[in-house]
Amino acid sequence: MYKRLSAILFPIATVLLIGAVVWGYQENQEKNAILIKAENQYQRAFHDLSYHVDRLHSELGNTLAVHSASTGSHRKGLVNVWRITSEAQNEINQLPLTMLPFNKTEEFLSRIAKFSYQTAVRDLTKQPLSDSEVKNLKELYKSSADISKDLQAVQDKVISNRLRWMDVETALASQDEPKDNTIIDGFKTVDKKVGEYPELDWGPSVSSMYNRRSVKKLGGTPVTLDTIKDKAAKFIGNSVTGDIKVTENGKGTEWASFTAQVQGANNEVTTLDFTKNGGQLIAYSNNRTIGPKAVSYEQARAKASAFLENKGYSDMTPVAYDEFDNTSTFTFVTKLNDVLIYPEKITVRVGLDTGDVTGIQASDYVYERENRQPVGEPKLTLEEARKYLNPDYKVKYHRLALIENEMFEKVLTYEFGGAINGSDFKIFINAESGVEETIEEIQSQKQGARS
Repeated sequence: MYKRLSAILFPIATVLLIGAVVWGYQENQEKNAILIKAENQYQRAFHDLSYHVDRLHSELGNTLAVHSASTGSHRKGLVNVWRITSEAQNEINQLPLTMLPFNKTEEFLSRIAKFSYQTAVRDLTKQPLSDSEVKNLKELYKSSADISKDLQAVQDKVISNRLRWMDVETALASQDEPKDNTIIDGFKTVDKKVGEYPELDWGPSVSSMYNRRSVKKLGGTPVTLDTIKDKAAKFIGNSVTGDIKVTENGKGTEWASFTAQVQGANNEVTTLDFTKNGGQLIAYSNNRTIGPKAVSYEQARAKASAFLENKGYSDMTPVAYDEFDNTSTFTFVTKLNDVLIYPEKITVRVGLDTGDVTGIQASDYVYERENRQPVGEPKLTLEEARKYLNPDYKVKYHRLALIENEMFEKVLTYEFGGAINGSDFKIFINAESGVEETIEEIQSQKQGARS
């Protein structure tokens, strides 16, 4: 009996063992193939980064070498600087550096990209490079040489010692402090040196991108937790404030704010964020489960408009619409004397099962409204502005709009909504100069919704 059972089970066990060995081998091969592919991608991104930083140094030198009156050469050089810097930023994003302090270098490259782009797109025949901008280029030329030299030193060690980027990823993911790792040490050295470079005068348009808004810059006096509790209760229409929990965020810093939370039925949580100065609402969210779609676009838009009006946000006009997963999102902007103020925007989220508003984001509205500047009058007439459009562009509507352009300047424009080549667009024409400030493609008629 035992011999008969063994004769049956032994071949089966052998087949299973062989199968397990083969499966394990295949799994190991697939794992190794994935690791090799990842390592090759990291190596390529790193060597491309080193190459582009060296090219950046050369292109800055070329730009400085030409005559000060050679505006065409300056424009070409600055465009190349912007393109090369953008490539370097992209390559940094492909490397496993998320847990490694490299932010100073990334910000430095970002500022170069913004500076070179915004300088190149302006009319250099009317606004040639200033002495300050030439000084900037000279400093950037020196700094990029240092960065290139340090990266090439790391590159030489990677090649000569056959170092692997997968070891960097493992070291960074480790809970322990990474020990001796040539690549990590090299990048830390680069970032430390960049942090010691002298501060440059990038100009107001570039600097404004990095001077992030803080609640401390808002007017109004600081409010108390009880005041926030009352404001939250009033907003959600709840007279009982005992169930509202308020916490202060970033206490003692310029980012100080308050968050109020209300626990509802079915594990629903309503969250409201307020500024500490003045106690202004900057965000509202209700996490209820959204059911099947039962509300039309028109009904959702009406509900969103009514909600804003009821909460004290008057004179708001919807300018954009998006829909995803039975939830619609409307973007509203202030309408002031028939001019749309695009920087003063509020996004409103509506559940398409009932049409109830489930969230708003009002931080742009709060900050921009407090710092609003006079709009002014257009210098061009409507018909004069229309002449700057493509003759084939079929205009469906027009209106005045204040927007923030690529130079981060607020400019009065004529907004023309229309179609060309089978697609819908919004074209914003500067109401003073006739320049096309920006063009936006509209994915659907609903996204171009207007009053």
